[in-house]
Amino acid sequence: MASLSSVVGDEAGVLRERSFQLLLLANVLPPLGTALLSPVLDSVIEPLGTTPANVGLLMSAFTAPAVVMIPVTGVVADRYGRRPVILFGLVLFGAAGTAVAFTTEFRVALALRLAQGVGFAALTPIIITSLGDLYAGTKEATAQGLRFTGSGVSQTVFPLVAGVLVGLSWRYPFLLYAVAFPVAAVVYRWFEEPATPAAGGDDDRGLREQLDDLRTVAGQRRAWAMIVARGTPNFVWIGFLTYNSIVVVQLMDGSAAQAGLLAAAASLSYALAATQAGRITARFESRLWPLVAANVAMAGGMSLVFLAGSLPLAVPGIVAMGAGFGVLLSLYRSVITGMAPTAVRGSLVSLGEGTGRLTSTITPIAMGGAIAVAAGPLGFERSVRLVGVATALVAGAVGVVCLFLVQAAPPIRFDD
Repeated sequence: MASLSSVVGDEAGVLRERSFQLLLLANVLPPLGTALLSPVLDSVIEPLGTTPANVGLLMSAFTAPAVVMIPVTGVVADRYGRRPVILFGLVLFGAAGTAVAFTTEFRVALALRLAQGVGFAALTPIIITSLGDLYAGTKEATAQGLRFTGSGVSQTVFPLVAGVLVGLSWRYPFLLYAVAFPVAAVVYRWFEEPATPAAGGDDDRGLREQLDDLRTVAGQRRAWAMIVARGTPNFVWIGFLTYNSIVVVQLMDGSAAQAGLLAAAASLSYALAATQAGRITARFESRLWPLVAANVAMAGGMSLVFLAGSLPLAVPGIVAMGAGFGVLLSLYRSVITGMAPTAVRGSLVSLGEGTGRLTSTITPIAMGGAIAVAAGPLGFERSVRLVGVATALVAGAVGVVCLFLVQAAPPIRFDD
C-alpha cells in the first residue's frame, strides 16, 4: 500500500476498507449504461428492425429517465436508507439491460432501456452519497476520486469486451449486464447501511418536512451554485463523445479506429487524474484555484481538439481535457457531499447528479442545432469547429463563475 500511497496520497488505505470495496464493486455497472452500447449500436440496427437515424434513441432512452428519477431516488435514499436503493438499482439495471438480448422489437428494447435508466438513477448518486456518509475531508475526496477512476477503467475494459462479443452475436454484449446480479448478491450480504434513514416511513408530514429541508438547503447560493457547476463538465464530455468520430474522420482525415483511440485516451486521462483528488484536497487550503485550473484545462483541451488539423495535435488537448474533467467531477462531488447536511445529503447530491444528466441529454441537441444554423454561412467544417470551441469555453466560463459565487457565499444554514 506504500507504493500506492505515493500515487494516490496518504489516504490510499481506503482501498482496504470493505465498505469502500463494495461501493467500488457496485460502481462497475452504472458507467456501462452508455459505454457498453457505443461499439455495438451499428450491429443492432437490422436485428431490432430500426434505422441508423433512430438507433441512437437507445442512448437517449437510457439517459432521459435519470433527469427526473435521480432527485426522486435521492429523497427515497434519505428517507429509507442507501442500501435498499442501491440493491434496487443493481437488480433493475441488470434485469432490464440483459433482457434486451432476448427481444427483436425496437420498441421493447427502448422500454427496457428506459427501465435501465431508472436503475442507473438509483446507483451512481447514491454510491456518491454513501461515500460522503462514510468519509470526510481528504479521505472522502480520495474515495470519490478512486470511485471515478473505477468508472474510467470500467468504460475502457467492458466496451472492448463488447466489441469482441458483438462479432459472435449482437445479443452477447447485453448479457454482460447480468454481472449486476452477483454484484447485488455480494452487496446484499456484506454492505451495511452507512446512514440513519429519516424517521416516519409512511408519515406524509415527515416527507413534506424532508422536501422543505431540501428546498431550504438547495435555495442557498452556496448550494445552488455548486449544483449548477456540477453540470458544466458534462457539456464538454458529451460534446466530445458526440462529435469525436466526426472531428477525427471528417475534419482530420483519420479513421474510426483513431477516433476510438482518442476516446480511450480521454477516459484514461480522466481516470488517472481522478486518483489525485485526495492529494489536491490535502495540499490546498481551498479547492477554489485547483477547480478553476481544472476548468481552464478542460475547456482549453476540448478547444484544441476541435481546432486541431491532425491527430497528433489533438492528443495534448485530449489529455488536458480528460485531466480537467477527472479532477472537476471528483472534487465537485466531494464538495457537494461535504456541504450537505446528513438529513438531505442524498437529495442534494442527487440534484447535482440530475443536473449532470440533464446537460448530458441536451448537449447533443443543442450542438446539433447550432451546427445546422451555422453551417449555412460558414460551411459544415467551420461550424463544427466553432460550435465545439464555443461549447467548451461557455462550459468552462460558467463553471468558473459558479465557483466564485460559492467562494463568496456564506456557509449553508440548516437546523437539523
